[in-house]
Amino acid sequence: MTDFAAIILAAGKGTRMKSELHKVLHPIAGKPMLLHLLDSLAELTPQRTVVVVGDRREQVDEALEGRDVSTALQDPQHGTAHAALQAREALTGFSGNILVCFGDVPMVRAETVRRLIAALEDGAKVAVLGFRPEDALAYGRIIADDDGTVRKMVEFKDATEREKRTRLCNSGLIVAHSDDMWPLLDAVDNDNAQGEYYLPDVATGAIARGDKVVVVETDADEVAGINSRAELAEAEQRWQATRREEAMADGATLRAPDTVFFSWDTKIGRDVLIEPNVVFGPGVSVADDVHIKAFCHIEGATIASGAAVGPFARLRPGAVMEENSFVGNFVEMKKATLGPGAKASHLTYLGDATVGANANIGAGTITCNYDGYFKYHTTIGDRAFIGSNSSLIAPVTIGADAIVAAGSAVSRDVGAGDLRMVRGEQAVKPGWADRFHDTMKKKKAAQKDK
Repeated sequence: MTDFAAIILAAGKGTRMKSELHKVLHPIAGKPMLLHLLDSLAELTPQRTVVVVGDRREQVDEALEGRDVSTALQDPQHGTAHAALQAREALTGFSGNILVCFGDVPMVRAETVRRLIAALEDGAKVAVLGFRPEDALAYGRIIADDDGTVRKMVEFKDATEREKRTRLCNSGLIVAHSDDMWPLLDAVDNDNAQGEYYLPDVATGAIARGDKVVVVETDADEVAGINSRAELAEAEQRWQATRREEAMADGATLRAPDTVFFSWDTKIGRDVLIEPNVVFGPGVSVADDVHIKAFCHIEGATIASGAAVGPFARLRPGAVMEENSFVGNFVEMKKATLGPGAKASHLTYLGDATVGANANIGAGTITCNYDGYFKYHTTIGDRAFIGSNSSLIAPVTIGADAIVAAGSAVSRDVGAGDLRMVRGEQAVKPGWADRFHDTMKKKKAAQKDK
């Protein structure tokens, strides 16, 4: 569908968000809502995409860096139709259908846009997207025939009581061919209480000149706008509910679905078991037959088939768990690879490390990877055994089949098959503790007698 262009309106101040961050950059599932919309439209490969910006333009420009998207400035701001007109220069020379949509309505699906554009093929000059919410509230109404032909577009405040009883509401999304869109936008006036130029008047103007306008309907959740933190939370909730259903339909088991939170790009294989209270940040890929136990936080990690995680584990960016590896409670990994069959069962930090196959990392082991200025790497060979409460001071290499004795602080390489024990000499003073207790008891008794 390269014969269409998209105009995304994102110039509003978003004052109800009460935030220094631009409204359309607030994330849903870890991705800014504007990028959700752009990625959806990208499935249809639009010939051009223009985002109309205003307040905090620099934030939007930064978020769009690297994307084939233009921006146009609306300043001053005189309504949605006025905003759409600001994209005309960026669309100079374009001939085709133009979709106008909103950066704070991020969940519009590509298939819905496809249906909206296809509605112009039967002679309609303008197509609008409608929905039927459970509570129509103060949405603008669409008065249409059973075949979808629109007879009237009316704002709630201007509607008659009969029109207000109509449940078909206007989402604001609209499409028309460029030959029609620009003249219709130019014809919109600001003869209203706010003195602004409104996008729905494009459809009203088309009807007034005798053109056919049609409505395409979609689900209310798809076109829900986000103007406040509460509405952002509702959108997050809807997105997560949908993603959980998809994960389970694809073969994963979620013990307590409402307590599992996915990122926009989380990949989950089949026969994955996810226990309660697990959070996925961006960049996670989980293969088949993985068990993720309760209260884990995972981001930027790759988990291979047969691995087990947690409970209470944290995998940070760059963590790689290979086949049948295991991390247990209160284990943290960052930029570290745990080889096939290797395990770190509890209370361990693995940072900037490579752990070989079937190695065992004892409780309380720490890779000391940072000196305050630079990070250094630790390499642990296949089948190595690291005793509890060991500190591996990077850069250091522990050879295959080597043993590091519990309580050691290792700062030099350990050869394959060697034992490294780094401990202070243990002193024993026979009877010292008994004499200490006797002395202290006498002192305490003497204080009570005073």
